[in-house]
Amino acid sequence: MKPVPSSPRVTIRDVANAANVHVSTVSRALDPSRRSLISDEVLASVEGAARRLGYQPNRAASALRTGRTRTIGVLVPDMTNSVFPPILQGIEASAAARGYFVMVAHAAEASIGRAVVERMLAQRVDGVVLANATRDDPLIPFLIASRLPAVLVNRADEAGRLSAVVGDDRLAMKLAVDHLLQTGHRRIAHLAGPQNVPTGVARRQGFEQALKDAKRKPAGIAECAAYSREAGAEAMRVLLQQQQRGARPDAVVCSNDLVALGAYDALRAAGLRIPDDVSVTGHNDMPLVDMVDPPLTTIRLPHREFGWRAAEFLFEALGGGEGSVSTLVLRPELVVRGSTRGSAC
Repeated sequence: MKPVPSSPRVTIRDVANAANVHVSTVSRALDPSRRSLISDEVLASVEGAARRLGYQPNRAASALRTGRTRTIGVLVPDMTNSVFPPILQGIEASAAARGYFVMVAHAAEASIGRAVVERMLAQRVDGVVLANATRDDPLIPFLIASRLPAVLVNRADEAGRLSAVVGDDRLAMKLAVDHLLQTGHRRIAHLAGPQNVPTGVARRQGFEQALKDAKRKPAGIAECAAYSREAGAEAMRVLLQQQQRGARPDAVVCSNDLVALGAYDALRAAGLRIPDDVSVTGHNDMPLVDMVDPPLTTIRLPHREFGWRAAEFLFEALGGGEGSVSTLVLRPELVVRGSTRGSAC
């Protein structure tokens, strides 16, 4: 049997002939960053011709011509953590508006992160957004040396070498601590995030500062090995073991919602009721925490906006912006539910 010959690829010149316009006009019309230069009538004609002919852009040829692949990479530390999907949605929305494709990779450890970025460099991505940065992350100087435009999201570089979009972790902790103090709690403890991660450090510092401002001391601090339910349960067990009889915390501020769910597990295993014996607060307002028993009081953050703004920073750099490093800090909001005593369910 003879092989069926493949159909010839539809070219930009074919679209131009069908629309009765110049090739350069088609190029502008099909480029999201330049289509505003074309009248609506001509734009409709070109798009109609492209659809009729089944035209597909030749990305490889475009990359050779412009030096751009119109692809950006995103590194996240945990695909299963529900914080990251809305961040990715924001990044993809910004990218789609410019005709860019988003390549997402899971990189929980710094060593893996470098290998992933090297692979992305080989794929000639135009820039990257990092949601997985750690403190003193070796990936950051590597990116700077590689001259690959990069932006951080959800975590900032303490040395200020890359632009970032983050939440106000100190204010978030103050909102949680002030709420607990105002509802009569006096022995407030903290389940801190991993101290090799910028958010873990910032939230711990914010918790300590909020109590200091209120002229109080922490009822205990236990560090979590990870932002996970299992690590939260273990840290809560450690915290309970550290307390002498009768000096148990009456509230626990958790560094994120998964940690708070782990605290629920450990407190219940110890025969303690939430919030009657111990109030619990979380951080992030991840989906379904309003449906646990009791519904979790937590900190809400605009994670989709995190992603959108981070991508906008990156595209500004790709567009030849001034190159100044900026950190955008977005405001958190306290969402009061039934896991804190004195609050309404």
